[in-house]
Amino acid sequence: MPLSGLAQEMTSTQRWPEKGWALLQLLLVVSASHAEEPVCRRRGDPENPLLFKDGDIILGGMFSLHTSWKDRKDSYMNKPLPLQCISLNFRDLQVVQAMLFAIEEINKSTDLLPGISVGYKIYDNCGSDARSVGVTLALANGNEIVSVQSKTLCTRHAHVQAIIGATSSSTTVAVATVIGPFFVPVISHFATCACLSDKTKYPSFLRTIPSDYYQSRALAHLVKYFGWTWVGAIRSNNEYGNNGMATFTETAQQLGICLEYSVSFFRTDPYFKIQRIIDIIKASTSKVIVGFLARADFNILLQEFSYHNLSGYQWVGSESWIFDSQTAALDIHHILDGAIGVSIPKAHVTGLREFILNEKPLNSSNNELFIEFWETLFNCRFKSSADIQRECTGHEDVTGVQNSFIDMSLMPLFNNVFKGVYAVAHAFHNILSCNKTCNRNVQLEPSMILQHIRNIHFTTKEGDEVYFNENGDPAAKYEIINWQPRENGIMEFVTVGLYDPSLVPEKQLNLQNKSLIWARKTKQVPVSLCNEKCPPGTRKVLQKGRPVCCYECIRCSEGEISNVTDSFTCLRCLPEFWSNERRDACIKKEAVFLSYEEIMGALLTAVSLFGAHMTIGVILIFFKYRKTPIVRANNSELSFLLLFSLILCFLCSLTFIGQPSDWSCMLRHVAFGITFVLCISCLLGKTMVVLMAFRATRPGSNVKKWFGQTQQRLCVTAFTLIQINICIIWLTTSPPFPFKNFKEIKDKITLECALGSAVGFWAVLGYIGLLAILCFIFAFLARKLPDNFNEAKFITFSMLIFCAVWITFIPAYVSSPGKFSVAVEIFAILASSFGLLICIFIPKCYIILLKPEKNTKKYMMGKKAPNSL
Repeated sequence: MPLSGLAQEMTSTQRWPEKGWALLQLLLVVSASHAEEPVCRRRGDPENPLLFKDGDIILGGMFSLHTSWKDRKDSYMNKPLPLQCISLNFRDLQVVQAMLFAIEEINKSTDLLPGISVGYKIYDNCGSDARSVGVTLALANGNEIVSVQSKTLCTRHAHVQAIIGATSSSTTVAVATVIGPFFVPVISHFATCACLSDKTKYPSFLRTIPSDYYQSRALAHLVKYFGWTWVGAIRSNNEYGNNGMATFTETAQQLGICLEYSVSFFRTDPYFKIQRIIDIIKASTSKVIVGFLARADFNILLQEFSYHNLSGYQWVGSESWIFDSQTAALDIHHILDGAIGVSIPKAHVTGLREFILNEKPLNSSNNELFIEFWETLFNCRFKSSADIQRECTGHEDVTGVQNSFIDMSLMPLFNNVFKGVYAVAHAFHNILSCNKTCNRNVQLEPSMILQHIRNIHFTTKEGDEVYFNENGDPAAKYEIINWQPRENGIMEFVTVGLYDPSLVPEKQLNLQNKSLIWARKTKQVPVSLCNEKCPPGTRKVLQKGRPVCCYECIRCSEGEISNVTDSFTCLRCLPEFWSNERRDACIKKEAVFLSYEEIMGALLTAVSLFGAHMTIGVILIFFKYRKTPIVRANNSELSFLLLFSLILCFLCSLTFIGQPSDWSCMLRHVAFGITFVLCISCLLGKTMVVLMAFRATRPGSNVKKWFGQTQQRLCVTAFTLIQINICIIWLTTSPPFPFKNFKEIKDKITLECALGSAVGFWAVLGYIGLLAILCFIFAFLARKLPDNFNEAKFITFSMLIFCAVWITFIPAYVSSPGKFSVAVEIFAILASSFGLLICIFIPKCYIILLKPEKNTKKYMMGKKAPNSL
């Protein structure tokens, strides 16, 4: 198969992952150069690559050629327009040219990929993570593409074999997450976050720059080398800064280094956060600041530091800014004099500088980009305008300008891009079994390409070894850089040592015998030690390696205090006491219980009294109409006894409110258990009377003599005596008692009633439940007896409510903390009491007061067809 069709073959539905194919059906990539009118476009995305060149192998590129974009107001009414990028970034433009240089060199080579052309699709992500994700999918997509002009299908596929970029760790995390399931290799030259070494999350990510894990450890060892044990730290608030600083902090603690403060910053943070950092630095006692910051973040902070004249601090920097000439140029107030840090080893790529300074390759690739580059470089315009001072001629001398474009201090990064492109080329050289020719019939899969890139091992023309470990990282090695200002005002980056983590620990950091310059241009090593006293409420914690390390002050834990300065330990307060907010004194804990004064207790009390008065009102009505048939039906004596027991049920809930005492703890459960049994016993007696009375009407039945008033009284008494005996046994063996619970709420004492014997408590509840079930069964059986007013129906409803309330009570009671468990129990008592009162007596009161014509013996004994419940 021709290699020009391999990209199309790779994206066939037979070999592409199903979930990747389903996603990529939505994305289409342009395959024509920007220099010509595009023939095809991706559905739903009108943008083409910024730079494009066709080839047998297509490499994707993603760089921040612009650092920002114009604000726009999007609306759901219209499809958002593409970002309009602004602020051309010369640094990433140089990186792009390094990629183009490597590709051009490979295409000219007769030894590497002979007869195979390498093309590219390079996108500008404008520094936007969201745009980067869209660009990633565009580069990985292999979908059908439509023709703008002829409406016919374009057969060219947009899939790339590997992606070079992105620059920042945050962007790369987003890109690697999206592209990982498709196994398209992503090779970054500057994403150093240690998190990207996790191959379970980012299986297709590789890089040609070491992981921050080694850089962070190098910085920690550098700080330890100079005896700085009390330092501050500022980090970028992104994956790069947060992960790097986390490793630094961990290593620093192992080495006996204390951090006075650790603050984060991101370039989009509001000004008050910058001011907060400045205030922290001014208030600190440490004289060394570790800056694990991205260059863009640090440049913003540096301007503010200059404004506030924060000089005299010894800066220790990460590779992102420590060897950046632009940062040095911004330091006009000498804030960073004597800064020291780690950087990528210097590198040289033959011919790359000349290629970058030659504008012809850029001009031939994209005319619009070249015009923007030229106008930005020389501060001119090709078209005359009233708002410009001079017009571009196109013949300006590139080497004559003084800006970052001609600065080659980032050659190590350019070399990383160079290595990444060559890594892909060597992998394809092996895949296609290239010797003098290459096998064009190899069926390519993204996973196969990724595996070959992981396994490459070659040496560049400059003598650098290129290979990846199991995490996709290269070998780590750093130079120690010292900022040394010269008399002409230029800052010189002097290499003063090396850090090689592959060596034994004692030889990893090697500083040369060179004269170092420190903050304020002194030659004496700064001293940064901690000597603050630990105030009351804190304790001293000594680090390993003392006296190299100072101590730090740790606030006492909750419930512990220290009331002297420089205390080594914190004293735990007694169980009835708790530490105050300052942790310098123990104060008596507040006792909490369900009281009448609080809202919940007052409401429950009001409801309880209302229920009792409501029951008394029913008693008065029944007493006044005691001779009427509806009151006399089913034993009026049991009705009055039931009403009396309901009053007790309502009032017994009051014993649960208030501070627990010996008598209240015993009374509340005993009163509750006995009154409810008395109540249900009455209901059970009434239900049995209804049921047996119907059976007694059958010829020859002698059931009635067994259920007279005497027998009903004995039944109620017997059932109640059983509960009384259970309560007596409970109170004599292990009665409830007041209990101070210190564990429920740490800073308060929960006053509650301990059950004493849990068996006794659940026996009381269980007996009530047994009677309730029997009552429900009898009432259910008697619910369809053919009386016009059948009390069994209402008893059935009342028992349903009763059982439902107490079934839900059990889990609520067990899971409720402190006084809320008491409130749950009171609620269950009141709810079940109201259920019995309303279901059984309100219908009777309704007939007595509002339907007196039905309160006759004739109506009560009338027969009619039974109704369903």
